[in-house]
Amino acid sequence: MKFDRNIAKSSNFLFNFSSTFAIPKYFDSREQWPHCLSIRRISDQSSCAAGAISDRICIASQGRLQVSISALDLLSCCKDCGRGCAGGFPIRAWMHWVYHGVVTGGDFNEKFGCQPYPFPPCAHQKDHTNQLPRCSKMLYATPQCMQKCNNNYYSKGYIQDKYYGNDFNNVRAIQEEIMRNGPVEAVFNAFSDFEAYHSGIYRHVFGNYLGGHAVKIIGWGEENSVPYWLAANSWNSDWGENGYFRILRGVNECGIETEIIAGLSKF
Repeated sequence: MKFDRNIAKSSNFLFNFSSTFAIPKYFDSREQWPHCLSIRRISDQSSCAAGAISDRICIASQGRLQVSISALDLLSCCKDCGRGCAGGFPIRAWMHWVYHGVVTGGDFNEKFGCQPYPFPPCAHQKDHTNQLPRCSKMLYATPQCMQKCNNNYYSKGYIQDKYYGNDFNNVRAIQEEIMRNGPVEAVFNAFSDFEAYHSGIYRHVFGNYLGGHAVKIIGWGEENSVPYWLAANSWNSDWGENGYFRILRGVNECGIETEIIAGLSKF
């Protein structure tokens, strides 16, 4: 998801930390909440906030609610979020969840949820190994906001299907928030060497600035004494480490620790 930084920094959608909370050396949300299938899910839909919202609903409900929040509903109906498929403000997506709610919806060609995603997946790197076509440089037109379910296989109505969130930065604060409530959304500066990432702990070395990019941080760890964040991208599982990547932790690499966004589920 592209991101426009032209927005005020102040928000009550951030969090504070407790100095007495023990932070482990390694943490992985997939292991902490193995019953939440959405944490392991790698999509190709760009609306990254939808993925982290699904995780937090599952965690807050102790696994009772296994939902896939609709990226389409968030993309098309959040009018304050920015420019739809052309990018926007991730924090506004969390605010939209709190004040307006978001319905469910699976990925392209999936038959579950109120509003499944309409755009097919594509390969985000030149030397991809799957059978997907290479992503076009042309952006899709942002779909119109349709306040109704477009999935004929789904029985709930649009209003009935909505989920809502509650209101709610440093490294320790991010770690504690993930451990307590689940994955968070992070916005950082993306460069062309990130697009070409395959494996290892990423740190920016070369390449042109591509813009702001939003991802989901699910954990952290160390490799050869080098600390890293473990994050899920939304460029399908053929990119990076099966859709995930690791990025240097503790030095605000590419601004990854500057703008962390999260909300608390209300249901």
